Amino acid sequence: MTYTQTGRIIKMTGGLYTVRLDAGIPDSPLMGQTVECRARGTFRHEHTTPLVGDLVVVQYDDTSFAVVDGIVTPSAERTGLVIDDILPRKNSLIRPPLANLDTMLVVIAAASPDPDIPTVDKLLSILEFNGIDPVIIVGKSELSPKRAGKIAALYGKVGYRTFVLSCYTGEGVQAFADFAHTALAGKITAVAGASGAGKSTLLNTVFPGLNLTTGDISEKIGRGKNTTRHTELFDLPGAEGGYIADTAGFSLLDFERFDFFELEDLPHTFREFGPYLGKCRYTDCTHMNDEECAILEAVARKDISPIRHASYKELYTTLKGKKKYD
Repeated sequence: MTYTQTGRIIKMTGGLYTVRLDAGIPDSPLMGQTVECRARGTFRHEHTTPLVGDLVVVQYDDTSFAVVDGIVTPSAERTGLVIDDILPRKNSLIRPPLANLDTMLVVIAAASPDPDIPTVDKLLSILEFNGIDPVIIVGKSELSPKRAGKIAALYGKVGYRTFVLSCYTGEGVQAFADFAHTALAGKITAVAGASGAGKSTLLNTVFPGLNLTTGDISEKIGRGKNTTRHTELFDLPGAEGGYIADTAGFSLLDFERFDFFELEDLPHTFREFGPYLGKCRYTDCTHMNDEECAILEAVARKDISPIRHASYKELYTTLKGKKKYD
């Protein structure tokens, strides 16, 4: 007999997907179980890849489970467990590879490694385009309190929820923990940042019991070593129905190779540009060096940070020169 059931992908390792099946189907032998599945080969032909966070349809047969002492469990063979369909997504990311994300905790170290603001701004633009709410966390504040304050001020002025904290001294940790246990309940949240920025340390501190692996900073290259090798959703302790994803660190978001969004979308991915869009002299204003540009005037008044505008210009130049492929 063949069974069909929905569930959510909570882990992906190579071509194997871990799916938590829904518990609300009484006639399904594996309801509420967490099982490992393969994806149907048709996805490959359709150039579609299941992602962590996807709601999927799983199909299986009688060879996929066993009944031991009256308890139904996945069988050792699991030969019939396959992902048959992917339900519509509200968003998806290329890097980190996630779907249906609500919130992203963007972790920036005040030092060790030094913050890379242009790369952070690239990530923020991708999140804005996909309707994902960024929360800025400036960690390792004990290493450079002044720089930590400047970074927090930069993004706080944009309108992002921002926290400054130190997992070493405990400064600001409780304030973030109080926020996280309330605001992230029932949502899918991911944490992202440069390797060595302290993502796993932060999650272990705020959510005891996760026991994520942490790593040290390489003295030779001044960057962290990736300790997260795959993307996985964990139950968010203290927040019913919530998930948190620890993801591999990133050092490059390649807008030349990947289609995150188009050039015309770019101004709308900078939140602080919003009040000024449509108020320039020219309707096709690029906001680069155009005359009577409302955004450039705001930059001159420091209403928009020159640092953020520099990130915009870098992204604009990249997207403008990007080759189009059929």
